[in-house]
Amino acid sequence: MTPAIGEHTWMLLGPLALFALVSSITPGPNNIMLASSGLTFGFRRTIPHMLGVNLGFTLMLVLVGLGLGTAFQQLPWLYTVLKYAGALYLLYLAWKIALSGPMEGGAQRGRPFTFMQAALFQWVNPKAWVMAVGVIATYTPQAGFYWNLALAAAVCCLVNLPSIGVWTAFGAALQRLLHRPLAIRLFNIGMALLLVASLYPVAQELAALV
Repeated sequence: MTPAIGEHTWMLLGPLALFALVSSITPGPNNIMLASSGLTFGFRRTIPHMLGVNLGFTLMLVLVGLGLGTAFQQLPWLYTVLKYAGALYLLYLAWKIALSGPMEGGAQRGRPFTFMQAALFQWVNPKAWVMAVGVIATYTPQAGFYWNLALAAAVCCLVNLPSIGVWTAFGAALQRLLHRPLAIRLFNIGMALLLVASLYPVAQELAALV
């Protein structure tokens, strides 16, 4: 039923799954924010955030593969604007994470990311762009491209969700260890600093322009 998916495609499934695993489970803006949310709000309340990351990135991968990348080639300034707007938004999120407090009086300060917020965040997440371009350029053969793109998106979706779930569970597990408000505050400040550090490539580009 899927003659367009050839032997070369099946041979790439293993490397693709490995790439998706390494890219999804290593530190990045999504995982740092999920760990902080898991600590601050718990695993259950962070599930919409996780699903937004997972399905939002999958949709982004498909749309980029279907030709959104061509728009950026024709309008390079659009990509530049998106990249620097994303960097500013990440700085804002780092500030919010650093200020997020522990549970107080049985309620938690602030609100976790919604599904839609997390899904839209992928479009300003530099790591998500690197992953999407990497999947399309390296693991999506041009012969039978649409079938291959759908398969690649499915593999990434299946691998990504448990990978980011590890970070959410890690943050939630720390609730049992970090009982003191100061400890939680220091953890969130550490996560905020890591989020800022993830913008190092953008800072390098700006420094080169100066």
